[in-house]
Amino acid sequence: MNHRCAWIALAALLAGAALSGRSDAADLCPAGWWADAMLASYHIHPYREFDEFNPGAGMECSVTPQWAASVGYFRNSLDRPSFYGGAVFTPEMTHWGWFRLGLMGGLISGYNYGRWGIGSNHSTGPVLAPTIITQFGRFAVNFILIAPIPQDRLPFTIGFQAKYKFH
Repeated sequence: MNHRCAWIALAALLAGAALSGRSDAADLCPAGWWADAMLASYHIHPYREFDEFNPGAGMECSVTPQWAASVGYFRNSLDRPSFYGGAVFTPEMTHWGWFRLGLMGGLISGYNYGRWGIGSNHSTGPVLAPTIITQFGRFAVNFILIAPIPQDRLPFTIGFQAKYKFH
């Protein structure tokens, strides 16, 4: 099974769990379910053109107010499909009202990771990104700082992701 099929299967499993029943979903994610929409990116000091419109969708399962699991898909800045999966950690001490600081970590596809990559073409690799989350009731926006990926000549990038909380 290739890595894209694995990502799709994981996303389908989480989506199925979310839609299977409100009480089951609440048990699985007691702090809430989020629908994520990847919107755009901003490249810091780019030395070439990048696609800054990055449509995509995902889901986030909040296990506690500090921990969440996240999976999804978007069209990246290199006009390639990207699948991601991982965790979001926002320590209690970094919560100030509607504002939180944290880290996202996991795996993402669609980039050339060179020796750090997984798979025959090294297009899946690790990501650890500082994140600012602003939340207003059921709506939130993630600002995600992605480190440069030298093999693709991708500079520091800020990703913008909108979210809606279901429960």
